[in-house]
Amino acid sequence: AAPHPVDNAGFMATVRRTLGVRFGPPVPRWMLELGAIGIRTETELVLKSRWVLPERLTAAGFSFAYPELETAVRTLLEERS
Repeated sequence: AAPHPVDNAGFMATVRRTLGVRFGPPVPRWMLELGAIGIRTETELVLKSRWVLPERLTAAGFSFAYPELETAVRTLLEERS
């Protein structure tokens, strides 16, 4: 959880923008189900949505290193380069 959560569409748009990719085709459910079988997990982890806010952490004064998604994604990509 982070102080500024985004939905999957926003997440993927940020990843594509950060990578410089203009278009990302949607993945059909059946492909996700095959992938879930391959890694021995449930598709619920990908298909279900949970909107979580870190209220207790922020109330306790916790400071997030990357409160915004775009900064976090850029930092991860820079570290991989």
